[in-house]
Amino acid sequence: MSPVVALVMGSKSDLKKVVPAEEMLGRMGIKVITAVISAHRQPDKLREFVESALSQGAEVFIAAAGKAAHLPGVVASLTTLPVIGLPISSGDLGGLDALLSIVQMPNGIPVATVAIDGAQNAALLACSILALKYEDVAEALKGYRKELAEA
Repeated sequence: MSPVVALVMGSKSDLKKVVPAEEMLGRMGIKVITAVISAHRQPDKLREFVESALSQGAEVFIAAAGKAAHLPGVVASLTTLPVIGLPISSGDLGGLDALLSIVQMPNGIPVATVAIDGAQNAALLACSILALKYEDVAEALKGYRKELAEA
């Protein structure tokens, strides 16, 4: 069984900022299930996506959102698996609103959070989680870090 990460974003406009996560996960040999779903406008579709991703073997979720950024918290409310919130820069506040929304999840529904537009780090955090179970991911992550050190 190969590792799977579910990656969901709140808007098509987020796609270009999420691509580095897809690329890094692919580099690490991780299958990615990707969707664009608004937590506010399509709550039933989001629930279906989470259930479908779980049935396809997803073990970590990355949820990218800007502005009010409810998407990561809603995903976390639908699963007990790790959810990584990826704040997206948009609007007048440049993503600060999204960052603050994601890090302020209520007790009991945690969401890990990376920097604004930190898609690559969201992917690497997902890899670190999956490395606990998958030796090939652990080795790929070690190799990547070695490359960083040499560069």
